Amino acid sequence: MRENPAGVLSDGLSYTVDAGQRWLLFLDALRQRGLQYEEHIAQQAPHVLDYDAELICDGRGLARPVNYVLARIKPPDGVVLDETRRPFVIVDPRAGHGPGIGGFKADSEIGVAMKAGHPCYFVGFLPDPVPGQTIEDIAHAEAAFLERVISRHPKAEGRPCVIGNCQAGWAVMMLAAMRPELFGPIILAGSPLSYWAGVKGENPMRYTGGLLGGSWLTALTSDLGAGTFDGAWLVQNFENQNPANTLWSKQYNLYSKIDSEVERYLGFEKWWGGHVTLNAQEIQFIVDELFIGNKLACGDIRTSDGTAIDLRNIRSPIVVFCSKGDNITPPQQALGWILDLYGSVDEIRSYGQTIVYAVHDRIGHLGIFVSAGVARKEHDEFASNIDLIDVLPPGLYEAVFEPKAGADTSPDLVTGDWVMRCEARSLDDIRALGGNDLDDERRFAAAARVSEINLSLYRALVQPWVQAAANPAAAEAMRKLHPLRLQYALFGSQNPFLSWLGTAADKVRDERQPVGDDNPFLKAQEIASAQIVSALDGWRQMVERMSEQTFRAVYGSPLLQSALGIDAGSPRRPRSAARSKLHGELVEKRIGELRSGLSRGGLVHACVRAILYVGMARESVDERSFEAIRRLRRQGEQARRLTLGEFKALTREQFFMLLIDQAEALRTLPALLPSDAEAREAALALIEQVATARGPLAGEAADRLEEIRTLFEAASPRDDRPPGKLDLAMRRKAS
Repeated sequence: MRENPAGVLSDGLSYTVDAGQRWLLFLDALRQRGLQYEEHIAQQAPHVLDYDAELICDGRGLARPVNYVLARIKPPDGVVLDETRRPFVIVDPRAGHGPGIGGFKADSEIGVAMKAGHPCYFVGFLPDPVPGQTIEDIAHAEAAFLERVISRHPKAEGRPCVIGNCQAGWAVMMLAAMRPELFGPIILAGSPLSYWAGVKGENPMRYTGGLLGGSWLTALTSDLGAGTFDGAWLVQNFENQNPANTLWSKQYNLYSKIDSEVERYLGFEKWWGGHVTLNAQEIQFIVDELFIGNKLACGDIRTSDGTAIDLRNIRSPIVVFCSKGDNITPPQQALGWILDLYGSVDEIRSYGQTIVYAVHDRIGHLGIFVSAGVARKEHDEFASNIDLIDVLPPGLYEAVFEPKAGADTSPDLVTGDWVMRCEARSLDDIRALGGNDLDDERRFAAAARVSEINLSLYRALVQPWVQAAANPAAAEAMRKLHPLRLQYALFGSQNPFLSWLGTAADKVRDERQPVGDDNPFLKAQEIASAQIVSALDGWRQMVERMSEQTFRAVYGSPLLQSALGIDAGSPRRPRSAARSKLHGELVEKRIGELRSGLSRGGLVHACVRAILYVGMARESVDERSFEAIRRLRRQGEQARRLTLGEFKALTREQFFMLLIDQAEALRTLPALLPSDAEAREAALALIEQVATARGPLAGEAADRLEEIRTLFEAASPRDDRPPGKLDLAMRRKAS
């Protein structure tokens, strides 16, 4: 601060003018937000997509009508789509907000998919549900949408890649378990599947249901809404998780950066304030079966015809993208279902399942599918390498991203700015992220049982009276008076006290006098803001500690657990997916089939087996190796005839052969080779090209390549088999 009084006075006057101008412009931004809100909710199908779209299918016209729609995204000028590439289908969450966040800006999930040449479709929804629609009805509608997408792309190499954002993730997984034939790779962006999971001292949102006594409050809210649940309450739950941002930081950030922040602020608020509604049946299912019941990963959810939804039925690769900076869907809730379903990586493989996960260090929940930086890195790599993910051998992998600038080897094989590598992982790597112990599982099981009891009591004693008193007019009035909606309406066109604000704000913009960053009063303002944030964070942390301690004390009571039928002496998790004896028998049968086919096949089978054998020593797959394979497939006529699905099946077959009997798989490999030495030499050269695409081999991988070289060079002649077209093509390639 300046020492002389005149300087202090000058700084103070300058700051006063600047602060007054910023305050008026801040109020005008809220006025613009209110007008934008009125315009947005007046639309028949409001959304925040940054792309033009064409309606393909309206779910209201299906046999089981729903308020969901399928739209084709029209590529912007200059973007060329490849009809041979699998389409992408982005499904947005219906968790209180309206649709469009998956295509909110150019650098988005939709944007990066189209940049990679993939046709894109979007599954959105209207603000109000069709009366009587259920979660199962929505699943049938989304199945019809995927059938329509598949029929529109007969030349596409592979089934659609489906992205489920946030709450749409569990809906996509449920459908994939019921109709696995409709899906290509599945990408879950910030999607919770294990709602009980978390770390002690963190992730307090999972305690909310138990502290409120269960889902009876959900039923009450729906009854007061005349059978409709207001999604604004879900948004309110999100905001309650971070009071510092809700009550101060968001507004202060706008106020302090009023000259540059308004456009971004209004763009986000257009989505954040577009609240939608759900039927009572829908929200009750979500809360009972998922939020509190945690039944999805355990196979306890059944369709109306009694069919159990078992996520192990999914045959498509599953990509799970989550973040350590996400309190709404922490890594434990995004990945804990893997531990519930499988006892080992070998069990994952026995189901033919491929799971790839990526954990961001710090991005928040919305940033997972909104951040431009994330879109240009993780989502860009997923879109560019979706075929690599599709043909990965079954198992558990972590996607690791490195800058292309650091890739000295084969940079021409890298499509984007990052190099994606899938490294083999074990279940211990998932456990290392943290999670519940047995006592915690029993606490949540007790909370779920209390919820069932309280809901039954509410339905028997209170619900008839509430439903008799509720009416649509009162319900609509309650929705309009919800605090989240009211904050928009108060600054809208219906407020006569703000008629002067627009003109005054225009005048202030013309006469704007911002102060410099070195103004001492501005620095004091920043310090005061930081103290307010610190105080609100401290209050949040105190409330979270009290909530956790209360939950653990109440639901950890041995007396309460005994009264609820929770066995305190159980040596295992209270809930876990049942193992199938039939599945074990089918696996044994398949192993026998693979053993009998070890010596059957040709040069393509031998090359794939050899590449896998060498690559397994590295325990990772690099996108450069797959791009090398992709290019080599185009050069061989026989290999070119293989569709991506057939190549995937061949790769998995050879991978399983190496798993069940590696020694015999190597011993029989020469029997797959042709008698022509030149063809074998050319094939070996191609194997080396793929194996070294990411860099020179060392250690066991180098030893394995030398072993393959010996097998190829010492292969017994096969005079009974003339060179095939692929053999001749490989000769030409070698020469």
